[in-house]
Amino acid sequence: MIDLKNHIRSIPDYPKPGILFYDIGTLLANGQAWRETVRLMSEIVAPLKPDLLVGIESRGFLVGAAVAAHLGLGFAMVRKKGKLPGETLSLAYDLEYGQDVIEMQKGVLKQGDKVVLCDDLLATGGTASAALSLIRKQGAEVLRAAFVIELDFLRGRTRLDVETSSLVRYNQ
Repeated sequence: MIDLKNHIRSIPDYPKPGILFYDIGTLLANGQAWRETVRLMSEIVAPLKPDLLVGIESRGFLVGAAVAAHLGLGFAMVRKKGKLPGETLSLAYDLEYGQDVIEMQKGVLKQGDKVVLCDDLLATGGTASAALSLIRKQGAEVLRAAFVIELDFLRGRTRLDVETSSLVRYNQ
């Protein structure tokens, strides 16, 4: 068994002083560790029998698309405003200092679709919570949120109203 923590690089003071950034770039660069990550995420998702997975820009695309391909499922994207072609649904949400907007293409999700939200990291839960709302706005049912990394000390899990799974957890 591969210890995924050994393949996640910690970068102090990125993107600003006082922040410890957990970088999955080193995890992605190691074929065996990445394959194990996809396998473990697939074990979380498969029993739920979702119709498709939804990933949050941008590293959530890597995680969600890989797991979806592994399981033979479809994949949908949640992106920042103005990044998707065609008609979109958008949702504004509050950040620590300001606001942001996320979007999904209209018609990618259908009423009653069962989905799992995937991302690389759960921190404060703001973006994931907004993504859950956007998914539901389209009539889909969210079965679970699944993350590679969770920063327990930021308590993002408490902002999510679905079962939440993570492969690696950090307490500080």
